[in-house]
This record gives sequence, structure tokens and C-alpha cells, in this order.
Amino acid sequence: MQQHPYSGRMKIFANHDEVTASVGQAVPPTDWVTITQAQIDQFAQATGDHQWIHTDPERAAQGPFGTTVAHGFLTLSLLARFMGEAFGVQGTQMGINYGLNRVRFPSPVPVGSRLRAHLKLLAAEPLPGNGLQMTWEVSVERGGADKPACVAEALVRTYGAPDY
Repeated sequence: MQQHPYSGRMKIFANHDEVTASVGQAVPPTDWVTITQAQIDQFAQATGDHQWIHTDPERAAQGPFGTTVAHGFLTLSLLARFMGEAFGVQGTQMGINYGLNRVRFPSPVPVGSRLRAHLKLLAAEPLPGNGLQMTWEVSVERGGADKPACVAEALVRTYGAPDY
């Protein structure tokens, strides 16, 4: 396992064959990320979702969560960051998010929450053009919570160089 600038726990796969041989295994969890009101506000600005439970701290203090909470899709958008911190595949030119099979938000993410991801490789299938499609089970843990903030099945594709 090699060091990554964002995480001392990043799993580096030597090649697509090593990824395929790792189906059913988990990689180490990511580092923690703290969710700030500024992030929530920027996400609201970018998406146009200004619902008061996200962007109005005074009103949200009287609401069901006692504070503002992150958008579910903000939490989901962190999967790209988490996967980039959790694993890498040597010899690849690029990786892309291909989609999601399933997403749930079992618990809210109050402002100030700390999140990290746990990833387990569910499947790895070769693709034309020196590619590999990976299916990852991702569970986003919220520090101190009984339930995850997000559970998703994420599809990621990596492509090697033509001589890979």
C-alpha cells in the first residue's frame, strides 16, 4: 500500500488483475471530512436547493434536527472525493464515475458532522479498450451516529494506456 497526499490509508492496486482478485474485500476507510455551513450554502447556490433546513440556521434551530443539515446530494457528491482517497489503480490513464445502482440516506448530516467512507469491492468486470468496471458498496459513516449518512452502490470505470 502506498501513501497518498490525502490519506495514509489509500489502497493502490498494481493493475486491473489485482483489482479483480480483490472482489469481496474492503479497502481501508477514508479520512474524516467535516461538513461546514459554507459547504452547505455553496451546494445550495450551485443546485438552487435553498430549503430552510439547509440554509437558514435560525429557522433550522427550531426544526426537526435542531440545526441545519447537509443536502443528501451533497453527501452523495462526496463519494467522488472519498473514492479518490480510498483507492487507485496503477497504469490507468483515467477513471470515471459511471453511475449508481442504489442510493439511500438513512440518517441526516447536521452541520459540523464528520464523515468518512467505507468501501467494499462488489464486482470487477473487464471493458473494451483496456477498461475495468468496478462496483463498490460505499457506506458514509457519520461520527457518533448509529446509522450511516449515505449508503450507495457506485460504478467506477478505469482505463489503462493502450499498451497496458
